[in-house]
Amino acid sequence: MDRRNFLQSGGAAAGILLTGCASENPENAAPARAINSPLKMHVGGQRRWSQAAPMTPELLQYYKRHGVDHICGYPPDPGQRGYWLPEDVEKTRDLCEQHGVSLDMVALPLLASSHIDREKRGAIMLGQSPERDKDIDDIHKMIEACAKAGVPAFKYNMSLLGVLRTESTPGRGGTSYSTWKLAEARPDQPLTRAAQVNEEQAWERISYFVDRVIPVADELKVRAACHPHDPGVAPEGYQGVVRVLGTPEGLYKFMSLNDSPYHGFNLCLGTTAEMLEDPNREIHEVIRRIGTRERIFNIHFRNIRGRRNDFVEVFPDEGDMDMVQLAMTLAEVDYPYMLMPDHVPSHPDDPNRRQAFAFGFGYIKGILQAVERLA
Repeated sequence: MDRRNFLQSGGAAAGILLTGCASENPENAAPARAINSPLKMHVGGQRRWSQAAPMTPELLQYYKRHGVDHICGYPPDPGQRGYWLPEDVEKTRDLCEQHGVSLDMVALPLLASSHIDREKRGAIMLGQSPERDKDIDDIHKMIEACAKAGVPAFKYNMSLLGVLRTESTPGRGGTSYSTWKLAEARPDQPLTRAAQVNEEQAWERISYFVDRVIPVADELKVRAACHPHDPGVAPEGYQGVVRVLGTPEGLYKFMSLNDSPYHGFNLCLGTTAEMLEDPNREIHEVIRRIGTRERIFNIHFRNIRGRRNDFVEVFPDEGDMDMVQLAMTLAEVDYPYMLMPDHVPSHPDDPNRRQAFAFGFGYIKGILQAVERLA
């Protein structure tokens, strides 16, 4: 096929992709806006191989040789002080830049995706004052450190239950796939140390945080990216806890808590799919609702097989969602930040899942090149 015919067939393919999505899902028929080329979004990474040394030359070389020039990084653990100093973030930024990598985001050393029974600093999500006010004050200082170092975003979770999973599922090539089957879930303890947390209490704790943190992020122009609950559970909750950020409606309500353009999401497409009965059809509306408000600050670009309450996390090329169409929807809303692999399958011959993440980086770069050609 000559170049002219190839380009013409590529244009036809773009039309098929767009109209195909519209015909299957009429409410998503009109693109949010025209797809711009070149694309603004790019591959990113967020892995660390060691808690003690979260950012090393070895890790940064790993990113670079797999075509990753933008990352979410991890400044040193602040220890007893409880917060980063500006020089902590600056040293991490400088190390990244020495290897040609841009530090686009950092992960807070608290409000991680851990279970509250294992969390040392849980006052914010436990609703404990004055302890939560001290933690929020430390977050203010870390936002200021990011601003001084020129790091434009941080990510965090607002979770009591962490990442819920049941027994893993065998996958291709001897891998193991992380799995959640609500019907088979049996918690070790019926309640966490948080005891019963209903919807009203959950929103009070989240709103308390948003009301005190987002104005500081807004003033200092540092984006605050919240990860949804992984996974959503039944309305009555799990282990006594209602997960309000485990439905699209919960995400929209969270977005409405503050109108600041610095208040938004680390939107995991796998986690979002886990909220839905028909992920491949329904997820585009979620992306458009949030993306057209410009509240998506980071994307975990991963796939699942299944639906709400019953799914496995698979390699991106074998799940139920069409990842090319997902990338095109992100392009339609002019999403400008990182797409990164997350929750990749594990294998005994793949320490720290380096091979699986390398596959993910290459897959995303290929997707982005294809979408750019189609655009």
